[in-house]
Amino acid sequence: MKIHEYQGKEILRKYGVATPRGIPCFSVDEAVKAAETLGGNVWVVKAQIHAGGRGKGGGVKVAKSKEEVRRLAKEILGMTLVTHQTGPEGKLVKRLLIEEGADIKKELYVGMVIDRGSQRVVLMASSEGGMDIEHVAEHTPELIHKVFIDPGTGLTDAEARDISRKIGLPDAAIPEAVTFMKALYQAFWDTDASLAEINPLILTADNRVFALDAKMNFDSNALYRHPDIVAMRDLDEEDAAEIEASKFDLTYISLDGDIACLVNGAGLAMATMDIIKLFGGNPANFLDVGGGATTEKVTEAFKIMLKNSKVKAILVNIFGGIMKCDVIAEGVVAAARQVGLPVPLIVRLEGTNVDLGKKILAESGLPIISANSMADAAEKAVKAAKGK
Repeated sequence: MKIHEYQGKEILRKYGVATPRGIPCFSVDEAVKAAETLGGNVWVVKAQIHAGGRGKGGGVKVAKSKEEVRRLAKEILGMTLVTHQTGPEGKLVKRLLIEEGADIKKELYVGMVIDRGSQRVVLMASSEGGMDIEHVAEHTPELIHKVFIDPGTGLTDAEARDISRKIGLPDAAIPEAVTFMKALYQAFWDTDASLAEINPLILTADNRVFALDAKMNFDSNALYRHPDIVAMRDLDEEDAAEIEASKFDLTYISLDGDIACLVNGAGLAMATMDIIKLFGGNPANFLDVGGGATTEKVTEAFKIMLKNSKVKAILVNIFGGIMKCDVIAEGVVAAARQVGLPVPLIVRLEGTNVDLGKKILAESGLPIISANSMADAAEKAVKAAKGK
């Protein structure tokens, strides 16, 4: 789950992470009032969408008068902001953050993610703030420094001091940087975050450090422990089909292809998408019905997939373990009858009760294309999508 920059900063401030003062706004008048409340003579008008690269896309502007705040707020609020993370369709800006100006001496980078190899939280820091960390990793990887944090001790003062020096912070700023990084780690840990990225972390002329930007993502499996974070969810920023799928405990992610996939198990779903690509096709979605798929869930899955006008074929790929093939077959038949089959349906079943499942499909009277293997299924799906 993602949240907006201003929401991330609200969380971080509770843990003592220093941020500039700012006020979220939903209208131009609110933006002007926010500037008046903050005071000063320089403000930053920032689009709030769930994507990076806002500044490059024209979604972050500096204002030096309240009249300029009004003009920029009017320009940005309601615009379709296109960045390298939104795709060409962009995202509609419905929220702003009006923030006090900052005296920036240097921009740096600090981020935290889960490293699956070491099974620890890893703190990454770089002197190259304000840039995409992926670009830094590709072209100057030696400028990225890492600390793999022991969960028993948390981030230590010594580790925070060491990495602060490595990214070029002056001695006068290191005590505050240590406090900043330890607070960031505690916020990451306590909220079950999967990402906490401060880009840029700024050093001011008087050697203070602030989170000028903040990006936080959270492990959806842990959200039951954080109703306060769930309350921050902005459904306008999420795919409508993905929201609908979550109501039925379906894991669904929209993609750009034309072959819809219904699979049980995340690993099998990934393999199914890979083999579709191998045979020259493009998956339209990732859809995992899980191990407890019912007829209702399968029917809803079909409805969600068929809402995508790009879909030209549906591939159902099931390995029956806990979920028996005959149960899935009954669900597929019921779903196909209820929603109709405007596109070819290819089904591959394997595992528990597979013969019974195939019998149910064969006797359904529906134009279902049966497949005997993943390769066979993918090849038939790609041909069907191409009208062959």
